[in-house]
Amino acid sequence: MTDKTNFVPSCLRVSDLLEQHFDTAFAAPDGVAKLRELILTLAMQGKLVEQNPNDPPASELLKEIEAEKKRASHEGTKARRGKEKKLPQIKPEEVPYQLPQGWEWVRLGEIGIINPRNDAMESEFAGFVPMPLIPEGYSDKHQFEERPWSEIKKGYTHFADGDVGMAKITPCFENAKSCVFSGLPNGIGAGTTELHIFRNSFNSVAPRFLLYYLKNPNYISRAVPKMTGSAGQKRVPTPYFTEQLFPLPPLSEQHRIVARIDQLMARCDALEKLRKEREEKRLAVHAAAIKQLFDAPNGSAWGFIQQHFGALYTVKENVAELRKAILQLAVMGRLVPQDPNDPPASELLKEIEAEKQRLVKAGKIKKPKPLPPIKSEEVPYQLPQGWEWVRLGDAGAFERGKSKHRPRNDKRLFEHGTYPFVQTGDVSRSKTTENQILTCNSYYNDFGLKQSRLWEKGTLCITIAANIAETGFLGMDACFPDSVVAFLGIDKSLEKLVKVFIDVAKGDLEHFAPSTAQKNINLGIINELLFPLPPLPEQHRIVARIDQLMAQCDTLDQQIDAATGKQTELLNAVMAQV
Repeated sequence: MTDKTNFVPSCLRVSDLLEQHFDTAFAAPDGVAKLRELILTLAMQGKLVEQNPNDPPASELLKEIEAEKKRASHEGTKARRGKEKKLPQIKPEEVPYQLPQGWEWVRLGEIGIINPRNDAMESEFAGFVPMPLIPEGYSDKHQFEERPWSEIKKGYTHFADGDVGMAKITPCFENAKSCVFSGLPNGIGAGTTELHIFRNSFNSVAPRFLLYYLKNPNYISRAVPKMTGSAGQKRVPTPYFTEQLFPLPPLSEQHRIVARIDQLMARCDALEKLRKEREEKRLAVHAAAIKQLFDAPNGSAWGFIQQHFGALYTVKENVAELRKAILQLAVMGRLVPQDPNDPPASELLKEIEAEKQRLVKAGKIKKPKPLPPIKSEEVPYQLPQGWEWVRLGDAGAFERGKSKHRPRNDKRLFEHGTYPFVQTGDVSRSKTTENQILTCNSYYNDFGLKQSRLWEKGTLCITIAANIAETGFLGMDACFPDSVVAFLGIDKSLEKLVKVFIDVAKGDLEHFAPSTAQKNINLGIINELLFPLPPLPEQHRIVARIDQLMAQCDTLDQQIDAATGKQTELLNAVMAQV
């Protein structure tokens, strides 16, 4: 019987700190994942449970293993393991940290058989375990398919009940695909060739203790640089798996450590479940609030959202959904109240048409082709009084970029260039610079400018190739290729509203793009889109309201970043004390 009064209380402080971690980890974004990693790290350092000086030390296990090897060799009963190579001695500079008294650093191949082969009768059934049936992460529950051994024994990795298996190939290794095999038919199995197997032939290690060692993110990160092969098919080589250092505790302590890990991992599971339930509830409440925004014609739901900002917007997913709702409400005429004194959109259409004719005479745009009339069955929803459904091409003018040449095709146009040449990627990047296109990688020279057109700063750009329907405003006078189109409106607020509309319609526009390597959409598709045109004064109010609400969303994102940063910082500080 174990004398518990002699246990050394070396880990009491660690246990107390771990209890603090559970509360801190719940708040931090990746806190539970870090807590799991810490638990396994402490376990492998001998800091998770008390050491018992009455436990036979691991050095005794090693003596027993050596004696068993000599006996098996003498009697000719050595297990089939291939030609056994003598493993190199462990050098002091290899040891990563100091172990507790009674532990020993060993090479994994010293204490078991690596990648053994099974013998079985042809008629027996066995368990077949392909890679998809091996669990990821901290789970250890595998499945198997029952097959006759005669069908699966050749060309596969062999294993038996009690063996520990680890995926050796990317990305399965990084995803911690590993398990202790159990419950196999006749106690034997085979499966994917991309496994390393450890057979505990000397009963020196608790299989689940080794499994937790292999699932530790610290072990995985150390092994990744040692992987060999091509970028897409890297593997943990057999010599590395065989010769890796392994911290071997006394066998009784191994079982105590596994029991404690299981207990702590169960608490982590409970934390993750609770967090998931809370997030699902928060998302459901937010989804209901957003639905009210669309269902309540008087905009009364804004009051509920603004009153509960603190509860609704603790995650960026909700802020992103709010941004989408703001834009959608804007084009539906639900973001600001209507003013019956505003001149109706029908009057604005007359002004737009007059401006188009002026631009045609000035040679700045081509004469537009007549667009088809709008049929009643095309109208998706009813607009507020004073608004008009129009074809988007009737709300302004779209002009395709004139630059046909790219820098890689004709360098004569770009050598010593000074005129910015904006491409589709530059438009996409404007999302991170407040929708302003501020940078580009290429510049036309005077010769290049002759085959292009210099567009004015502030021009709304829309991509129709590569990244479909990305939008941004030029932050400088610039040229752009025929994969980008410009929208020219009679008012900046109209241009901003068209941008909002394109941003909302982006998903639908992508469906028009053929499934080819170079996706693109026809400019005619954009021209014929149905666009809800508000009165000009209301456009101004809508744009101002969008700017105001988006600024609030920016503030929410910043607050979330600050809060999660503090939570992570606190967790790291507490973990550093262990």
